Order: sequence, then C-alpha cells, then structure tokens
Amino acid sequence: MAWDDDNNKDPWRPQGKRGPADLDAIVKEMQRKLRGLFGGRGGRGGGGDESGQTRGPGPKIGSGMLSLGVAILLGLWGLSGLYMVDQAERAVVLRFGEYVNVTQPGLNWHLPFPIEQIVKINTEEVVTWPYNGSMLTRDENIVVINLVVQYRRTDPELFLFSLRDPEDTLQDVTASAIREIIGKNDVNYILTEGRLDIAATALDLLQATLDSYQTGITVYEVNLQEAQFPEEVQASVQDVVKAREDKARVNFEAQTYRDQLLPIARGQAVRRTQDAEAYRAEVVNNAQGESSRFSQVLTEYHEEPVVTRQRMHLETLEAILANSTKVLVDTEGGNNLLYLPLDQLMQRSARDDETPIDGVPLNATGTPQAGVGVTSPDRSGRR
Repeated sequence: MAWDDDNNKDPWRPQGKRGPADLDAIVKEMQRKLRGLFGGRGGRGGGGDESGQTRGPGPKIGSGMLSLGVAILLGLWGLSGLYMVDQAERAVVLRFGEYVNVTQPGLNWHLPFPIEQIVKINTEEVVTWPYNGSMLTRDENIVVINLVVQYRRTDPELFLFSLRDPEDTLQDVTASAIREIIGKNDVNYILTEGRLDIAATALDLLQATLDSYQTGITVYEVNLQEAQFPEEVQASVQDVVKAREDKARVNFEAQTYRDQLLPIARGQAVRRTQDAEAYRAEVVNNAQGESSRFSQVLTEYHEEPVVTRQRMHLETLEAILANSTKVLVDTEGGNNLLYLPLDQLMQRSARDDETPIDGVPLNATGTPQAGVGVTSPDRSGRR
C-alpha cells in the first residue's frame, strides 16, 4: 500500500501534507544537523542562518564529541589486545618482531597491534609425516623404505626462532638418519626380524640430531611400515623367498622325523643292551653252575670212582633216551630183537581216543557228545 493513501502516513513529510517526499531536502537537513553537532558551519545550532553563513561562535559540543570518540577508539584498541589460548596451545608474544614471552592457556592480554602480535603454536597436536625412498644396504642391495614419523612442536620459542623452517629440517634429518641405519645392515636383516630395531634406532638418532639443532620438535614414534626390493626385481625376490620358505619347511619336516625316530632308536638300543646283559648273565651263571657241578662230580669220583662212573653212565643214557621215540629191546635167550615204534603207537592211541562210538563222536571225557542219538541193535543183531 502506498504512503500517500488516506490510511497511511508518510514519515518523510509533515503531517497533513500529501505528495512525494523531497529527498534532497531530507539530505540537506541531515547534513545541517551533523554540522551543528560537530561545530561546523551552517545550521541553527551552529550560529548560521538558513543561507549557510556563520552568525557567531557555536557551542563547544564538537570538541567534547571528538574527545569521546578518541576515548572510544582507544578503548577498542586496548580491547583488541585480549586473546584466548586453548588448552593444547601456547602463545608466543612478539614485540616489534622480537620474542617477549610464552603465555599459557587461558584469557591473556598484550599490547595491541602494531606494537605486539601473537603467534599460537599447538604443542599437543601429533603431526604425521610420511617418508619413502630407495637406499643401499651394507651388502650392496637396494631396498625401498616406507616409514611414518610422528612428532609434536613441544618448544614454541625454539620452533619459531631457532631455525628458518624446522619441519623441512626434520625431513632432511629423517632421510639422513634412515639412510645411515640401512647402510649399516644387511638386506635379510632389514626385510625380516630387523624392522623393530631399525625403527627404534632411527628414533634415537633422529631425536638426538633434532635436539642438537634446537628445533623444538619432539619425535614420538618412527614406524617402519614397509621394506622391500624395487618393483623391477619383485618376481625374482618372490622366487628366492619361496625357496627359503621351502627350505625352512623341509628342515622342519626333517627335524620332526628326527624327533620321532630318535626315541624309538634309543628305546631299541636300551632293550638290546638289556637283552645282551641278560644273556651275558645267563651264560656266566650257566658256566659257573656247570663248573660247580663238575667240581662236585670230580670230588665224588675221587671218593667212589666205580659208583660215580656207573651213575654218570646211567644219567647220560637217561638224557639220551628221554628224547628218543624208538626203543630196542634185547630179549634174553633168543636171537630176535624186539623193536617198539613208540611214536607210531602214541599217534594211534591218540586217534583211537577220537574214534566215535557207533558213528557218534566222543567228547574230551570219552563219552558220546550230547544231542546225538545212538541206534541200539535189535534182536537179530541189526541196528
């Protein structure tokens, strides 16, 4: 709705008048009021008439407002020196570029710009810097090393003023330290069990060098992520590694077989040794017994030679005939020699014991087995 409607009022023109506002008149009115406020020419409060000519000295309002403005500006300038330091930060105060001090976390104040300025350093931030490169080992092999260095800016003063660029120095020192360590070790040690030792040695050497340069940097960890041969020889290296693994596997299998075989061999050796000891003891005891028996027989023979000779003859015949299956009997008063085949007689006796009665097999006691019927003869003699 327009301002010249009957129900609205135009804020740029007097009450009760219609028509568009005179914008030039409004601007001139505002300029006149400003000149009167700061003691300038023109305006009714400044001693001038409507034509802009000065009619006399104006009030001293301009000088007071200027002082107030200057005071406000000085206050704002002073307040600009307030600054907040976070818990993980330290603020270095510089006066015309020269180091003054280091302020701790919290609300602090310094002389505002351009007298002093503040440089904040985060001392708790862990910065990670990767490094990779090819280098020569002690046995003249080339390896590619990938490692990560983690550090903090622990001394803000040294970090800002000791070196022009401490982080570039860290990179150069890292490259120098790792190359020195790799150059003192063989490639097999670097690629296998030496990774942890290399990382620890690199950390100590790197920190010692940074401290000597006063960089204000503390290295917390050096992680050797990868150590391998160049890509051009990777296939050959894999073949060598596979052959080394096969060798280790075969050695392990041989060791396992050896561990299984040795206890068995030791057990057999102990058993044979014990058997030999037992046989030796048996032979010695038998020999000693025979010697003792012969000595006893010899003593008896010296006392009763005839009786002893007869007894020895009979014992010898008894020992011989005990294992014989044939007996020859010499009958007195005749020329016939009776031959008794004892072995055949014994075999026949054994078969007779197993012959069934009336077709019925016998058991161990000589009676017919149970469950088998026996046919009785009838009166005619037939079964």
